[in-house]
Amino acid sequence: MPVLSLIALIPCWTSQQTGVTARLRGISAVSAHIVWASGSSSTVLRTTDGGDTWQKLTVTSEQLDFRDVDAVDDRTAYVLSIGNGPASRIYKTTDAGNTWELQFKNEDPKAFYDAMAFWDAKHGIAVGDSIDGQFCILTTVNGKDWHRVPPASLPAALENEGAFAASGSNIALFGESKAWIATGAAAKSRVLRTHDRGHTWAIADTPLKSGPSTGIFSVAFRDAKHGIVLGGDYTKEQIALNNLAITNDGGITWRLISGLSGYRSAVAYVPGTRKIVAVGPNGADYSEDDGQSWTPVSRRGFDTLSFVPNKRGSNAIAFAAGMRGTMAKVRFMK
Repeated sequence: MPVLSLIALIPCWTSQQTGVTARLRGISAVSAHIVWASGSSSTVLRTTDGGDTWQKLTVTSEQLDFRDVDAVDDRTAYVLSIGNGPASRIYKTTDAGNTWELQFKNEDPKAFYDAMAFWDAKHGIAVGDSIDGQFCILTTVNGKDWHRVPPASLPAALENEGAFAASGSNIALFGESKAWIATGAAAKSRVLRTHDRGHTWAIADTPLKSGPSTGIFSVAFRDAKHGIVLGGDYTKEQIALNNLAITNDGGITWRLISGLSGYRSAVAYVPGTRKIVAVGPNGADYSEDDGQSWTPVSRRGFDTLSFVPNKRGSNAIAFAAGMRGTMAKVRFMK
């Protein structure tokens, strides 16, 4: 089991120029040099020099809103667009974004897909809003074909229950088979969980407030037991009421925590530590004690956040993105 760092770290933010004005809600850091980002107006970006320069890639001539991007290596990435019916799609590239293959195009007019995540290059999962009381979840086992999880394998959904397409981070994965999916917009905010790559599922209530614009927007786990969910009301960015909870039993039970500065759309653990960063359109917060207490660390707004997977503790590096092409590199200094 990895030793978790106890070194006091301070997040330092450095602005980057992307050359676009799109709102960026998807980001995926492969290494300290190679990072992918996505957003509105069919925007997909890639850097090979740690964000000093960004290349805009062409996925399709159609105008889509790419709310999520997941890169599995320096040349292979998936992007997910949102919207009702055929606007919800998944594209894949294996040549660093020079060409893209349309893997999934939604044909159900009631369906609306929100986010995706990958255990490895072949095994992935995508989530959409519920349809007629049934959760809408897709999986792939070959990195190519996507199939809906049979509703009989899932708990029943609440009326209007779904996932918010705000940051591409309402799915958390751990190990080779575990996943958690965060929901909102219904009477309760809940977390779905699977231990076998989506074959069987359980669900748990959380104490977070929920409503049409309120619920869980992001979920993260640092190991199989310890995780965090957060969100709020995206129409009331300054309010932080009942919008953060933690678990130490793998998502079976959740405990309410206070201390965030407002609505937050993405959360992530600093790799190899119990330290956590949360970002939202009106600022960022930082916890050094596994989410028990929080300190505001930036008034700059971001929608999404991704850590470089092989940089841990005091060497950790993250990239954050948001409105009007905003991008920043985050380093954690002793």
